[in-house]
Amino acid sequence: MTIPAQPNVKNSQSSSYRENYANSVQIRVNVWDFFLVFGTLQQQSESEVEVTNFQGVYLSPQQAKALLTILEQNMVNYEKTFGEIKLDPKLAAGGAVN
Repeated sequence: MTIPAQPNVKNSQSSSYRENYANSVQIRVNVWDFFLVFGTLQQQSESEVEVTNFQGVYLSPQQAKALLTILEQNMVNYEKTFGEIKLDPKLAAGGAVN
C-alpha cells in the first residue's frame, strides 16, 4: 500500500481570530460531536468559584481523538523537559477539569 504524499498546508487567521487564556474547560459529548467550553475560573471565596465562559468549540469525534493524541504527545514531551505535573486528587477522581 502506498502512503499518499502530505499536502502543503497553508495556515491563515480569519478576521475573528483571537487568543485567550483558559484555566477552565468543560466538555459536553453527544453522538455527533464534542463541545469544548473554555473559560476562566476565579475563586471568589473559600466556598464559591466563578467560571466565566468565553468560547465554545465543536469538534467531530475524529478531531477530538486527534486532539487527544497530540495533547498526549505534547504532555509527555513537556513532562520530560520540565517534570511531572501533579493533579489535585479531588479533581482527578471526580473527572472535572475546571
